[in-house]
Amino acid sequence: MQKQEFTISAYTENTIGLLNRITIMFTRRRMNIDSLTVSESAIAGISKFTIVVMDYEDRIKKLCVQIERHVEVLKCFFHRNEEVVHQEVALYKVSSESLIAGNHIEKLVREYHARILEITPHYTVIEKTGHKEETQELFEKLNRFGVLQFIRSGRVAITKSDIEKLSVFLKERDRVLTGLDQNR
Repeated sequence: MQKQEFTISAYTENTIGLLNRITIMFTRRRMNIDSLTVSESAIAGISKFTIVVMDYEDRIKKLCVQIERHVEVLKCFFHRNEEVVHQEVALYKVSSESLIAGNHIEKLVREYHARILEITPHYTVIEKTGHKEETQELFEKLNRFGVLQFIRSGRVAITKSDIEKLSVFLKERDRVLTGLDQNR
């Protein structure tokens, strides 16, 4: 068995300090987080942590169980890359002078299906959405002309499955809780 890349999705209440407590769990297990994104989910009041980790499946399973032990965590899932659709956003800042000096940067923007967000007399900002390998490749090519700044977001991902696992979990939980209330 070898290490592979996993995308962990943890659905939580929006609680102060939870991010710190979750990341400490990775530190204790000596797992490096390759990407971390936290945002609102499709369900009001619920946040989604999207965490990318390279490790062994059995360790990831145990970690998800541990994450779910937090009161504020509703559910934690893990997925292999082939089970999710994912993207990242990268921004590149290049000097406007190098953009004007030739058409090399413009060709790269077209070739990589990127787009220019802003042009000023001093700099130009380019945006590329894609997988990490694609955004890194564009960075390396743009850097030949001098990239002034570069930033890449964490992964955002949704499952390829027709069923949203969190919705199924919440419906089942509501059914059980409603049944408990009726039995009182």
